[in-house]
Amino acid sequence: METKYNKAYRAVYSLTAHIVFVTKYRKPILTDELLTELETIFTSILNTRGGSLEEFNGESDHVHLLVSYKPSVSVSNLIANLKATSSKTMWRNHPEYLKKQYWGKRVLWSGSYFVSSCGGVTIEQLRKYVEQQDRPLPNKSSP
Repeated sequence: METKYNKAYRAVYSLTAHIVFVTKYRKPILTDELLTELETIFTSILNTRGGSLEEFNGESDHVHLLVSYKPSVSVSNLIANLKATSSKTMWRNHPEYLKKQYWGKRVLWSGSYFVSSCGGVTIEQLRKYVEQQDRPLPNKSSP
């Protein structure tokens, strides 16, 4: 599989992260309709920040996002933005449903999250590549 690289001022990059959000109290509240809406919301947020949603899916109590992002974006800030904006949007679009689920508390996601960096090659492949670099031999006249 060929890795797609992005270009920015003074940078060539390919940054991808796997993110998991769990509903508050692990409540099984996400329906197919809500998951479809969340996919649209996450896509919009990432597009405005110069990233993209590569893959998305979920179950009734959690979602998985595979996102690409710019090197200028802090992953923790990106995650905070994804969680806050999606929660506010879902509350605006489905207030009655969410009120029943969360007793009127304006929550959607658990305070925690999972994130893992991922790329086009394994750590072992990178290790071999770095080991095989043509390092210059020591020169007695150099400092």
